[in-house]
Amino acid sequence: MPRLLVAGCGDLGRRLADHMGQGSWAVTGLRRTPGELPGMETVAGDLNGRLDQPALKGYWDAAVFTATPDERSEAGYRRTYVQALSSLLDQVNIGRLIMVTSTAVYGQRRGEWVDENARTDPGAFNGRVLLEAETLAVGHPDCTVVRFSGIYGPGREYLLDSLKRGSARCRPEPPQWTNRIHSADCAGFLAHLVEMSDPPGLVCATDSLPAPRCQVLDWLADRLGLEAPLRDEAGPDPDQGKRVSNARMLATGYVLQYPDFRAGYGELAR
Repeated sequence: MPRLLVAGCGDLGRRLADHMGQGSWAVTGLRRTPGELPGMETVAGDLNGRLDQPALKGYWDAAVFTATPDERSEAGYRRTYVQALSSLLDQVNIGRLIMVTSTAVYGQRRGEWVDENARTDPGAFNGRVLLEAETLAVGHPDCTVVRFSGIYGPGREYLLDSLKRGSARCRPEPPQWTNRIHSADCAGFLAHLVEMSDPPGLVCATDSLPAPRCQVLDWLADRLGLEAPLRDEAGPDPDQGKRVSNARMLATGYVLQYPDFRAGYGELAR
């Protein structure tokens, strides 16, 4: 039976195990804290330390790197993405590597469409560190880098919570473009890549409908019977965000469970 290591096993790792741990793969989750998770063996270990546990020995047919930073700082991102990935590659024998990063590597702010060929010039430290980690990852002979847009789903309900608190805000003009992907599709697409015979080396993973922030919030407020979000006025040189294309993702044959925000939030906003 092939072996899959989920390095940095949190919510996405648990969801991925639901897809992979149905008897066709032996799944092991590596995480900072011990504890059993359904559908997989778990190993407690620090990706920045020695990974010499017996359970990590031998050959891994695939590893999915889904670590998340312990703090939102440049040092935290560097520990999590650059140092931890380097430690994993140095100490564990991996066949296929799937590296999860983010569309934060793009710095476009005029509503431009971006895809895997677009220029990466992030304006914030998180995007810059992620690009450095991607460069490290692609040095592995069989690697796919997945750039997720904003992840939402059960337990990731920031927009809903902000509306319920009355703190949600948006700017009608010029629009603030937003991109998202449901956590179920994150896990489903990662499982799809693990199983593919020849996955792409780089792919943006997002749903099929980039949407202005006000459009999403207004729809949610109407569905929940809540007050519309507060409106902001545009200042000088307003950031309009970007629109992320999922054409390459869909070209792999993956079918989105939640192709737009209405499908995904429709289940959450009940």
